Amino acid sequence: MKSSFLKHVAQTSSTPDGFEVSRADGIYLYDQEGKPFIDCNSGIAVSSFGHNHPVIRKAILDQLDLHLHTMVYGEHVQQSQVRLAEKLAHLLPAGLDCTYFVNSGAEAVEGAMKLARKFTGRYEIMACRNAYHGSTLGAESLRSDFMHTAGARPLVPGIRHIDFNSLEDLDKISKNTAAVILEPIQGEAGVILPEKNYLSAVLNRCKEVGALMILDEIQTGMGRTGSMFAFEKENVKPDILLLAKAFGGGLPLGAFIASQEIMKALSHDPPLGHMTTFGGHPLSCASSLAAFEILEKENLTEKANALENIFKEKISGHAAVKEIRGRGLMLAIELNDPAQLHPIVQRCRENGLLLDWFLFNDRSIRFYPPLIINESDVQLICEKLLKSLD
Repeated sequence: MKSSFLKHVAQTSSTPDGFEVSRADGIYLYDQEGKPFIDCNSGIAVSSFGHNHPVIRKAILDQLDLHLHTMVYGEHVQQSQVRLAEKLAHLLPAGLDCTYFVNSGAEAVEGAMKLARKFTGRYEIMACRNAYHGSTLGAESLRSDFMHTAGARPLVPGIRHIDFNSLEDLDKISKNTAAVILEPIQGEAGVILPEKNYLSAVLNRCKEVGALMILDEIQTGMGRTGSMFAFEKENVKPDILLLAKAFGGGLPLGAFIASQEIMKALSHDPPLGHMTTFGGHPLSCASSLAAFEILEKENLTEKANALENIFKEKISGHAAVKEIRGRGLMLAIELNDPAQLHPIVQRCRENGLLLDWFLFNDRSIRFYPPLIINESDVQLICEKLLKSLD
């Protein structure tokens, strides 16, 4: 199987992870020999509700009995899609009540970029250095590092960069700026938290010059940081909100969300200003509704905050650990010796833990376990991690 994988499945690097999955259940992935591994990556914040959750499984099967794709997005009235849009409008603040469903996070980014330019009539988009918003050409153009973008050049024009948490850089946001796109917590930079009032300052600057604020909650949303959405703890409301990853409950689903006033820019002059065939697939929307049900009934946001404290208390005092950053169950374990990063992750695998690192941080271990873990699971994870660190 592995040799066929390497030969026939397009590779993203010369050193793929190569873990051979036989099945998955709860917080565990099983290899071909049936050995269990605790999934501490959640598919990079996708499998936040674990694997094969019975509520999500039932919702998928129920929808499967009704119908799958019937017509390109935005034409037919489909119950699971409409119910999910209603759910989002109920959960989000006023002015975030109109949802455009897509297939992925990168597609949500692309749609938001088009929407911001169309609505404002402006050209320039500001992004933060060391941010990751996806790998399609528009999303790739938002990256600040030449190494990753060199092969895709020329990039989409009109992109400028600012430093995350730099108040001085906010002067670069001007009346030429259509939108500023940023993560409420920078994920691939190694879980970098916003400094106090930084996001409010960005929003205020956007309002001053008439630019839109786009918040990318693709990694941070759906309870990952101890609140339903990370922006709730920052006293801000974006003009456009982006969701994906865990939003689909394990199936492909993304969204960009705005007010009806902003969103109608894509439906007029000309109509069909943005299109997708499979966006908001009824199966994915049914799965997403089930994910929200789990989040609320099992109080997973509160659990994430409690388990964050337990994990930090157990791990932060180890001699190999410089600091633990993050909120809820979106954490980065920064090491004192960066050279130990890959050996420690490998030792964790030998001890039954699947962990990872970050695109733009070679000093930290990513810890994004499923939100359904409990205190005894965290105790076991800490035992295995401490053994690996030792």
